[in-house]
Amino acid sequence: MSEHNSSSASAEEQEQPFLSHLVELRDRLLRALVVVALIFAGLFRYANDLYHMLALPLLMKLPAGSSMIATEVASPFLTPFKLALMASIFLAMPFILYQAWAFIAPGLYKHEKRLAFPLLFSSVILFYVGMAFAYYVVFPLVFSFLVTTAPQGVEVMTDISKYLDFVMKLFFAFGVAFEVPIATILLVLAGITTPADLAAKRSYIIVAAFVVGMLLTPPDVISQTMLALPMWMLFEIGLFFSRMLLRQREEREKESEAEEKAEKARDDELDKAIVEEENLNTTRKD
Repeated sequence: MSEHNSSSASAEEQEQPFLSHLVELRDRLLRALVVVALIFAGLFRYANDLYHMLALPLLMKLPAGSSMIATEVASPFLTPFKLALMASIFLAMPFILYQAWAFIAPGLYKHEKRLAFPLLFSSVILFYVGMAFAYYVVFPLVFSFLVTTAPQGVEVMTDISKYLDFVMKLFFAFGVAFEVPIATILLVLAGITTPADLAAKRSYIIVAAFVVGMLLTPPDVISQTMLALPMWMLFEIGLFFSRMLLRQREEREKESEAEEKAEKARDDELDKAIVEEENLNTTRKD
């Protein structure tokens, strides 16, 4: 009977932390949703202005008198609505990632926390930088190329919903591509590979960058190259920082080993002194 009670008590103890984690996860998800909703409530009234800003890189390259079109009945409303919702999620991303960090941080060791937070912060910044690079550098080049290559007699009139899908794909592709340094550092620190191995495989990585650029961007050479080259450069940056962090880790390990040896030597000297004192006391008694 007592064994049954103890087993049921242990099961309840295991269930309580699990339920508390679920409650905490629910609360953090609700906070993230509330922040997204608040940002969306502020952006919705400017949804058309947001879309006009997003469409500027294409509108500036269209021939005089040309414009974008809406081929579906609800597109003039739903497309800016969709953009405002996506923009709200992107703007709330730092808060969303902070909630994720706060949820998993208690289960991390001190050195893991010290490294994880800078990497998390850097990944958010790099994602935004990738989106900004796509908007200010890639879009003007891509749209200029696509508009000028239209056959004679074909008037370029892009549908607003298709344009949104197109640019969001590019935003996501460049945002993810700019995470290459973080991925490189994590692979090295996790022990999956080493900077020397990555440097030896540089030629394969460059080819892989162009393949990824081909798969994630439209079928034009400009956008593919504009994605592949930054990925290569960012890989080199990640390789540099991974070497630096690995060197710092090795120095800390050496310092820790030296401290352990010094502490062991002090303990040995103390034990030796105690033994000598005991022997001296024994001799005096004799």
